[in-house]
Amino acid sequence: MNRIFAIGDIHGCLEKLEDLIELIAANPNEDKLIFIGDYIDRGSFSKEVVEHVIGLKNKFKNVICLLGNHEQMFLNYLEGMDEEMYLYNGGKPTLSSYGIKSSDPPDERKKKIPETHLLFYRSLLPYYQTKYYLFIHAGLIPAVPLKKQTTYDLLWIRHEFIDSDYDFGKRVIFGHTPLSRPLVMENKIGIDTGAVYGGKLTCVELPALNIYQV
Repeated sequence: MNRIFAIGDIHGCLEKLEDLIELIAANPNEDKLIFIGDYIDRGSFSKEVVEHVIGLKNKFKNVICLLGNHEQMFLNYLEGMDEEMYLYNGGKPTLSSYGIKSSDPPDERKKKIPETHLLFYRSLLPYYQTKYYLFIHAGLIPAVPLKKQTTYDLLWIRHEFIDSDYDFGKRVIFGHTPLSRPLVMENKIGIDTGAVYGGKLTCVELPALNIYQV
C-alpha cells in the first residue's frame, strides 16, 4: 500500500528537515510527501529549506506542497503589502537569506529571489484532500463547507478548530499551532511541534499513523 508522509512546519530548520527525510526513508516512486506549509521565517535557513523541498519535488513522483500563513505573508511583502506584519512575524531571517533589505522597493525584492523559488511560492495549494484525509495548514471553521471557508481561516485559525470535536467528513491533518507533542484525535492530527522553538520536526505516516520526529 502506498504511504503518505505529512510533514509539519519547518520554519527554516534545514538540518531537521534533512534528518527527517532520511529517517522516514520514503520510496520516491510509490510514497507521497505532503508539506503542511510554513517552510520559511523565524529560522536561519529559509532559502535553503525551499531549495531542498524543490529538490525533493524533482526527486519524488508525488510531492504536495501547501501554503502556510508565512508564505502568504512573504508573497504580500514582496508586493509591498503588510510589511510590518511580516517583519513582526519573523520574516527578517528569510529576507536575510535572500539578500533582501527592508529598504528595497517591491520590484527589487522580487529580482533577488530565484525564479524557481517564486514559482514554488506561487504554486502552493490552500489544501489537499484524499479519500480519507484533508491536509490543511491551520484548520477549518467547524460546520462551514470547505468551499465556503476563507483563505484567511485556512491559514490562521487556531483554537476554534483545535478545540472542536466536529466531524469534518475526513480526518484533518494540520500544522500552524505549535504543540508540545503531536495531537492525535478522531477528527484531526496536529503535527506542528515547534521545530524552530527548540521542539521537534514531526512527520505522520498514513494510514499506519506512525509518528517520526527529529
